Amino acid sequence: MTTAIIIIAVVAVAAVAAFFLLRGRHNGGRGLRSRFGPEYDRVVARHGGDTEAAERELGDRVRRHGNLDERPLTEEARARYAARWASAQELFVESPERALTEADALLADLSRERGFPDGEDFEDRTDALSVHHAAHVDGYRRIHTARHGDADTEERREALIEGRKLFDALLAGGSSGREHGNRHLVKGRGTS
Repeated sequence: MTTAIIIIAVVAVAAVAAFFLLRGRHNGGRGLRSRFGPEYDRVVARHGGDTEAAERELGDRVRRHGNLDERPLTEEARARYAARWASAQELFVESPERALTEADALLADLSRERGFPDGEDFEDRTDALSVHHAAHVDGYRRIHTARHGDADTEERREALIEGRKLFDALLAGGSSGREHGNRHLVKGRGTS
C-alpha cells in the first residue's frame, strides 16, 4: 500500500513538472514572438519552420546583446547624422547605388556610436540591433542587400524608406526591443 502511494505521488509530481515545463516553453516562444515581431518570423523561415531552432537563436541573441546599453548622442552628432542622411536621400536621384552605399555606411557608423558591435561583421551588428530595434532592423538588411544585389530602382527606394525607420529610432535614442511591441518613446515627443 505504501509503495502504491509513493508511485502515485511520483507520477503526480512528474505530471505537474511536465505541465509547467511545457507551459514555460510555450510562453517563452510567445515572449520571443512579441519581442522580435517580424524578425521572429524571418528567423523561423530561415530555419525552415523549426520554431525551436529559431527560438534558440533568438534566445542566444538576447543573452549576447540584451544588456547592451545604448550610448546617447550629442546634439552635434545628431545634426551630423541627420545631414548625412539628407545627403544620401538627395543622392538617390542621381545614383541610387551610391545613396544606398552611403545609407549602409551611415547606419553602421550610427549604430557603432550608439554602442552596438562594430567591425565588419554585418550579421553580428544586425543581430544586436534586432534585440533592441526588432521592428526596424529589416530595413537595414534591405539596404545592405539592395546595395549588393540586382535590385531595381523601386526596390532600392523602398529599402531606403524602410532603413530610414531604423535611422530615426537610433537617432532619437529609443530602444524598441526592450519595450514589447517594438515601439520606442522619445522623451518629450511622445511615441514615434
